[in-house]
Amino acid sequence: MSISKPRVEIEYCSQCRFVLRASWMAQELLMTFADDLGEVALMPGTGGIFEVRLNGESLWNKKQAGRFPEPKEIKQLVRDRIAPGKNLGHSDSE
Repeated sequence: MSISKPRVEIEYCSQCRFVLRASWMAQELLMTFADDLGEVALMPGTGGIFEVRLNGESLWNKKQAGRFPEPKEIKQLVRDRIAPGKNLGHSDSE
């Protein structure tokens, strides 16, 4: 039995054309956590949604925060939950 790696979901508003932002965020996460994540899923939605979830737990919700997240913020939130000792390089020093 293998232990499954964490899954990140990025639900974005397809009507608002947030797909480029969502795919850029996915790329950033995959490059940073190549060995730590099992999957990054892009999920089209509606109504202005832009939400990032880790194993079902909401890490960032654009409507609640009132803005889009910076990649650095999402990387730190993911790191703190799946790889607390991981150095994020320049993302940690800003």
